[in-house]
Amino acid sequence: MLPEFHSHASLPVSQQLEQRLGLDPRLEAGRIDIERVADIAVVASAHSDGYAATAHLLGLLAALPAPTQAGERFWSDLWRSSGSLYLLPANIKTWVLSSLAGEGTGLAGQILSAVNEMTPPQRIAAAEVIGQALAESDHLPDLKTQVIGELWLRDLELTAWRVLHADHKNADPSRREAFLDAWTRA
Repeated sequence: MLPEFHSHASLPVSQQLEQRLGLDPRLEAGRIDIERVADIAVVASAHSDGYAATAHLLGLLAALPAPTQAGERFWSDLWRSSGSLYLLPANIKTWVLSSLAGEGTGLAGQILSAVNEMTPPQRIAAAEVIGQALAESDHLPDLKTQVIGELWLRDLELTAWRVLHADHKNADPSRREAFLDAWTRA
């Protein structure tokens, strides 16, 4: 599941192409040689981590039972076990839809709030509920449900962090320059 790609997301990439490669944004594609295409691919991939992380976050949520009447028991069990309302479909629906539209930071923040709120016993219980659902839907009977659930929760948490981190690092180029300056002076 991929979020929509909006042209405003390409603005940092186009600025990098102009600054680092000296490419005029109005340059016709037919006038770019293979070496320039490779350079463009490198710059674009360096800016794709937030997009990829948002897509992965949506994929992780899509692996859970759908928030329909059939999946109601799962979501109820997840709420009771985790002690968190942050993960209930009614509380993340707006953020999921925003993520599908290409803006994953709200969903990432909501997920990190939910995970942060859980006590260790709640996390273990939530992992069991999630693992059971994943084991049933993915037909993974040989793995312990608690292990499957804990791996899923860790992946969810780390991916949410990646979404927020990717958004943050693009926000202030002067901080990035200060970081590079500090490393190169040493």
